[in-house]
Amino acid sequence: MKHIKELIHKRWFATALGGCITVAFYLIVSNIVDIWQGFTQILGYFSTVIGGCALAYMMNPLAKLYQRSIFRRIRKETLKWTLSIILAVTTVILFLVLIMSILIPQLIDSVSMFISNLDSYAKSLQSLIRGYLPEDHESPSFQNFVLSSENIINTIVDYIMENSSKIINISTNAGKSVVNWVIAFILSIYLLGAKNKLKAGVKRLLKALLSPKHYKSASTFLSHCNGILNRYVIFDLIDGLIVGTVNAIFMAILGMQYSGLVSVVVGVTNLVPTFGPLVGAIIGGFILLMVKPVHALFFVIFTIILQTIDGYVIKPKLFGGTLGVSGLWILIVIIAGGRIYGIVGILLAIPIAAILDYIYREMLLPALERKNSSATKNNENTTGYALTEGAAGNDPEEKQT
Repeated sequence: MKHIKELIHKRWFATALGGCITVAFYLIVSNIVDIWQGFTQILGYFSTVIGGCALAYMMNPLAKLYQRSIFRRIRKETLKWTLSIILAVTTVILFLVLIMSILIPQLIDSVSMFISNLDSYAKSLQSLIRGYLPEDHESPSFQNFVLSSENIINTIVDYIMENSSKIINISTNAGKSVVNWVIAFILSIYLLGAKNKLKAGVKRLLKALLSPKHYKSASTFLSHCNGILNRYVIFDLIDGLIVGTVNAIFMAILGMQYSGLVSVVVGVTNLVPTFGPLVGAIIGGFILLMVKPVHALFFVIFTIILQTIDGYVIKPKLFGGTLGVSGLWILIVIIAGGRIYGIVGILLAIPIAAILDYIYREMLLPALERKNSSATKNNENTTGYALTEGAAGNDPEEKQT
């Protein structure tokens, strides 16, 4: 240790350290792609563990709800928490079984029927477009537009038909990943059971690393982040379920085809902030346009109304003021999160933006204001002291005395 301190005080040490930092920074920047690929590959090895942590985090509020309500009269905390976990896991499994038993058969039938009738849908849509062609051919620009539209439709149909096997392969790979999710689900149960021990271990580590003041600040920050993530994840899932269910009811009332397929697309894409509802409306509208254009028009109008109600009524009621973040912040984080970590980064854009906004408003700005205020006070004290000294030195009576 003594030799290290002596080494730090050498004249050449600062120059050598600066050169090493510069070289290291250059190597990192020049190989940033390889470094990021290696990082994502390492994360891939722990994907099942990360999925288990995410599932445990999502089931934790439900288990806590059962602990506070159904099992509140049980005095033994360990037994109360164990029963809460069992009931929460049972609830999730029953809900998934119910949804899958209703949704999957209709979804498979819808996709199969859509692919098999895709060619006839494209022909009917082309006939509809040709019906608007002027018989006297006085508008060649309009004809070119219609012909271009037909080429676009044919291209889309050919692409879907040629890649239908790829869609089946994707479905097969998704089926294989079910095993990993089952393992993650089992791991999440163990994590929920060991939650109190894990929390105690993290608290002990933070207390050992931080001073009491910094430990209190870190606990407040982590508690606030936990509240943001909990509220966002739970209520975003509820919001997507509400939007998808309302859309399915609307399509069933009007007798539209593929209500299950379109409603699933609308509900899932609604989870993605900002751009998700637009993508869902485009996909659902195109599917219905191939079948019956009037239904596509009704669907788009209803989607606009539903998203307006969702944005101004449902989401504010669900989220409250916890996620009151400006749209600019959210847009920036969506772009950055999508570039860095794909769809997961987009899904987590709003809570990340809320956490960054909290850090900026509640931590960074107050610290800068306190620093500026203390610096201003020090300058005022220094100036006042200098003026007092100067006045005392220029006093003629004092000189005579």
